[in-house]
Amino acid sequence: MEILNQPPSAKGPADMFVGDVWFDVIYQGQEPSRARANTVTFAPGARTAWHSHGLGQTLYLVEGITLIQSRGGDILEARPGDVIYTPLGEAHWHGAAPATS
Repeated sequence: MEILNQPPSAKGPADMFVGDVWFDVIYQGQEPSRARANTVTFAPGARTAWHSHGLGQTLYLVEGITLIQSRGGDILEARPGDVIYTPLGEAHWHGAAPATS
């Protein structure tokens, strides 16, 4: 057993996010594991750029109001405790609602 050292919080790069976004790596598995867990904090109105994931993505909301949209779909609103799954290859964005982080 070991306590893992965590890297410092990092600001999300402008080519991946619109607005101010910070993330903390909770866990990143060693090969062959693909497990990864991050906490991501979006300033009000901030969001990701359009993107997709080769293996899909699962989000678990812990606070705030999150907006999510798949390309061509409606904008959905999620709240703390909601789990959002985006299938592999599906273009989407997610971020904070305009008035809450």
